Amino acid sequence: MTDSSKQLKDLLAGAQLPALPQSAIRLLELSQDPENGPAEFAVPIESDPGLTGQVLRFVNSSYFGFSREISSVKLAITLVGIRTIKNFALWSAVFSLMPNPKSGPFDLKNLWQDSLRRGLFARAMGKILGLKDSEDLFAAALLQDMAVPLLAKELPEKYAELLVSRAGGEKRLSHLERDKFGWDHAEAGGVIARGWSLPEEFAVLIESHADIDNLVNEPNEPGKVSVALSALLPASNDQAWPERDTFVGYYEQLRGDGPSVEELLAQIDTEFEEFAPVLKLSTPTQSLIDTLNAQPKEATQA
Repeated sequence: MTDSSKQLKDLLAGAQLPALPQSAIRLLELSQDPENGPAEFAVPIESDPGLTGQVLRFVNSSYFGFSREISSVKLAITLVGIRTIKNFALWSAVFSLMPNPKSGPFDLKNLWQDSLRRGLFARAMGKILGLKDSEDLFAAALLQDMAVPLLAKELPEKYAELLVSRAGGEKRLSHLERDKFGWDHAEAGGVIARGWSLPEEFAVLIESHADIDNLVNEPNEPGKVSVALSALLPASNDQAWPERDTFVGYYEQLRGDGPSVEELLAQIDTEFEEFAPVLKLSTPTQSLIDTLNAQPKEATQA
């Protein structure tokens, strides 16, 4: 273990991270046995009234488009699938634990808007790259930046400086973190995921999400590539998208017979509008397709 990694683990160990709710812990335990089905997974969800409401709101959203209202958690799991509901429940649990630190321009609402966009993109990208089940990519991409509010809470002044130094997206936060600390929020996210006993595949996808430049030529890592490419999407509160050309270039290299970048981002915008009300998120001021079509600004990476 490097000195910087040890410093990161010591920082997080002293941060007194909040504990996952019992319902989420039980869902993770149930996931260890493939014999468990909708009836077993319904029990911990139904024991948590707040989670029950969220799951039913999720399944009854226009995102799925069922013709009749689903009022049973067991039926919801049967219709949508165990992995989809489990991952949604895990994200809802993590969502509820995140602090909203007073640290420079940090805004938790914007972080979750960005996370949802990236989750939807990573799932779609996984399908384009041939993965039969990309639900884990959706959840991992949703959680990829979960360390940022926790780190900003622990190091408010330093993160305020870093967030200002991003210059509206001109520089990647992960590059700035590595320069300052020797680690980044992706590595921190992996440590947190393992501390919460989230599935190892989540931890791996989260901790590699800042490595798209190294991953893009790895044909055997479609999951990592999908999540890492999602990390290049513009932040909802940035005025420009300096990495637009890098993103488009990587996508064109990878997409094969997949949709054009315009078609895919328009799809993500539509899915966001369908999904956002479930999570009580507002729609970003500028859509992905509008940001794509705006005049790109010359970028210099840190």
